[in-house]
Amino acid sequence: MDSVFYKQFERHGGGDGLKAHATHYCPGCGHGLIHKYVAEAIDELGVQDRTVAISPVGCSVFMYYYLDVGNSQAAHGRAPAVALGHKFANPESVVISYQGDGDLASIGLAEILQLAQMGVPISVIFVNNAIYGMTGGQMAPTTLMDQKTTTTPGGRERVTGQPLKVAEMIAQLEGPIYVERVALFNNKQRFRARKAVKKAIQLQIENRGLGFVEVLSECPTHLKMTPEDAQTWVEEKMTEVFPLGVKKDVEAEPWFDPGKPLFEAKAILEQIGATDDPVDRHGRGFPVHIDPDDVSVKFAGAGGDGAQTLAKLTCVTAINEGLDSTYIPSYGPESRGGTSYADVHIAREEVLSPAVPDPHVLVVFNAPSLEKFAPTVRKGGTVLYDETVISKVPQLDNDVRVIGVPFTQIAHDLGKTRVKNIVAMGAMQAATGLLERESLLAALEQAMHGDCAMLELNQHAFALGMEAVEMVA
Repeated sequence: MDSVFYKQFERHGGGDGLKAHATHYCPGCGHGLIHKYVAEAIDELGVQDRTVAISPVGCSVFMYYYLDVGNSQAAHGRAPAVALGHKFANPESVVISYQGDGDLASIGLAEILQLAQMGVPISVIFVNNAIYGMTGGQMAPTTLMDQKTTTTPGGRERVTGQPLKVAEMIAQLEGPIYVERVALFNNKQRFRARKAVKKAIQLQIENRGLGFVEVLSECPTHLKMTPEDAQTWVEEKMTEVFPLGVKKDVEAEPWFDPGKPLFEAKAILEQIGATDDPVDRHGRGFPVHIDPDDVSVKFAGAGGDGAQTLAKLTCVTAINEGLDSTYIPSYGPESRGGTSYADVHIAREEVLSPAVPDPHVLVVFNAPSLEKFAPTVRKGGTVLYDETVISKVPQLDNDVRVIGVPFTQIAHDLGKTRVKNIVAMGAMQAATGLLERESLLAALEQAMHGDCAMLELNQHAFALGMEAVEMVA
């Protein structure tokens, strides 16, 4: 296995001897054996150079320290989505989604069901040890009835539901072509597990379809047993609830060839109506009058106020000027009426954290947003608010400049209330000098995609926003 396992496991900081080849798994844990079977299959099938292993949050999250293949980590439960992305981005890759029961059968249940129903040629290795391992031995969807865990100290009761039989569930779907449950508690079962893992990967190589292997595994640490007793428990207790064997094995024609994605930049830009033509730069450098290295701005209001669009325009403007910038949206499910805010960072060199807990500049469109975020503005900062709809301003530090501009009224007088965010953009430019007027207008023109009428209206709104601040300054 030297060709698939790394010669030295760097997780241990370059240790020598056995330490250089020791995993982080507890004694008696089944993950090590399953890793071995995956590595053997990759080696025997000759696909190391095109294998991608997906390791989500869980005990196997450090799998990339051990397997010398393409590795990609995923958020908890999201391995199927990441696996699907890898497969469609490169159909010739051999993608293995390696997941535990706390991951796949709980937070990731919807993802695995959707992937399985699609039937895309991907190999899923599902490790079922009937408990959450990495997080401290809590009850998992696969925990047996009466089994004691840290969250069911008296044993799992009926009120928490029955153990989830994932292999049977997956086998009922039309997409998968091969589903089997195996175990590790003796040599006979280990041989079957090794064979099943290889078959699931082989079917993917042949482009036949999705293979799913559930492995009943031991977790001596959280079962509070010796490795030997844990094996006996799996054999006597788990197999009663989770019967071993093939749940589905059907012949299938090769899956259709989705073709390789188009990575030609110009062609993609044409499809989405964009361009890579350079944008003229008008800036005079970084806005050091606000901060020498990193300026943070928060935009907030209700859904439909245009806070997100304004944030994106600000971020794009900064990027067009050669600065580093990030935009992080946060909003409820409603397109209009729900809470909506966005964080924008603009850095001279690199944004180190995209969050904006204490902005230099706050632009708000409604009273709840002002009440919530105004106290977070740092000393020397600026607050711009829509005085059309906000009548009461909270008491703030004397070093914070507060400017009220009737964003909504100005936009209403123009005949288009929805351009109030562009009024706010003009007001922000006049009040802070964050970015150059010409730069912001260039980004605005870029966003209009040639709609001359709307561009002229937005330019007018921008100018009126600037004038409103200049009148009260």
